[in-house]
Amino acid sequence: MRRSGIQSGILLAGVLAFAEIGYAQDAPEETSAKFQATYVWQRKTPFEAAYSGLHSLSPDREKSYSFTATAALGTRTWRGGELYFDPEVTQGVPLSGLTGLGGFTNGEIARTSGPSATFYRARLFARQTWGFGGGGEKMESDANQLAGSVDRRRLVLTAGNLSVLDIFDDNTYSHDPRTQFLNWSLMTHGAYDFAADARGYSWGLALEYFHDDWRLRAGRFIQPKEPNQLALDPRIFKHYGDQIEIERAYALAERPGKLRFLAFRDVARMARYQDALDLAAQTGGAPDINAVRTAERVKRGFGFNLEQEISSSVGLFGRASWADGQTETYAFTEIDRSLSGGVSVKGGTFGRSRDTLGIAYARNGLSAAHRDYLAAGGLGFFLGDGALNYRQELVLETYYSLNVAKDTWFSADFQRISNPGYNADRGPASVISARLHYGF
Repeated sequence: MRRSGIQSGILLAGVLAFAEIGYAQDAPEETSAKFQATYVWQRKTPFEAAYSGLHSLSPDREKSYSFTATAALGTRTWRGGELYFDPEVTQGVPLSGLTGLGGFTNGEIARTSGPSATFYRARLFARQTWGFGGGGEKMESDANQLAGSVDRRRLVLTAGNLSVLDIFDDNTYSHDPRTQFLNWSLMTHGAYDFAADARGYSWGLALEYFHDDWRLRAGRFIQPKEPNQLALDPRIFKHYGDQIEIERAYALAERPGKLRFLAFRDVARMARYQDALDLAAQTGGAPDINAVRTAERVKRGFGFNLEQEISSSVGLFGRASWADGQTETYAFTEIDRSLSGGVSVKGGTFGRSRDTLGIAYARNGLSAAHRDYLAAGGLGFFLGDGALNYRQELVLETYYSLNVAKDTWFSADFQRISNPGYNADRGPASVISARLHYGF
């Protein structure tokens, strides 16, 4: 990693080191300054491949790294109002130029990562809460969350620049690649093509209604101007991503759990795989989605999300998601169906209460039109082996996160990916990772 990234992270940490503010137990937190820095190193071992294309995962030995540093600054503005600002720096070099997989191996890698550090605004948003009683609920101090008490029945409006995943598809055991599983198909629904720029952020608004054990969320966010690119299209009534999610908290054998159902609908100028195949049949050659991106299209999908505490140290999670798969991947990754699940174990049973062991498995798939397009030699944004002997992509990941000092964790991670890029003629691929995370 170049010194520029390290220096940027140290600068952010230095600016915030004095700002960790305490608060009285019963008093609301008026301002907050949090900081995180995460470095991920990965190494992929060589694997067998009958052939490779322009967008294949390289069969050769490779190394990769990513570095992010983020400050999360928050303050109360007026009654029920909060304002947050997150400056961020990132740099990194992905495996195989970030191609060749549906479930990529590092959720910290942005599509715009490069060997030079880039400093930008990750979030700038406001949150307004209206309380309706029903008793109190304590909110802990966290990044982009001020400590205090809120009504269990409340309405919350969030608007501005943030990530869709800040609000939707949360999961206690599998959501944050900085501290939990690294694979893209484990940090959220694999088939959830949520609106985002190439770094994973967007502009929009979301409304949440909390009523005792029920939560209902709905939001609209703007899309990138071109698939998986950085520039966003501000026309929120023309090109957008809508989502709605209902969540139910419950107790099973006196252990808490949550069940979520999410549905999404994307509207953008997207290419259809079948249109590209039809054009190639007329003109000859390989199909090209770039040649048929001529009209506004709609993409739909849904997902189920489960988390269940088994004991004070053990939790289970699972996700199942589906997208129609008729149009190109627009803002996330090339997965049209995904089923995943795993277990998270805290180290309290052996005297390491702040350590975590995680084991998870994901099975990713493509729609028939998506498969046919790749098999005919077409290139997606991430995939394209030149041919395709289709099989579902299978991801096994396990990690151990060791708390080495206050606010500092070191993780060792292993991933085994069978049929990388959904191709039985290639792989399996193995990736080992080391992650260092600091956060307060």
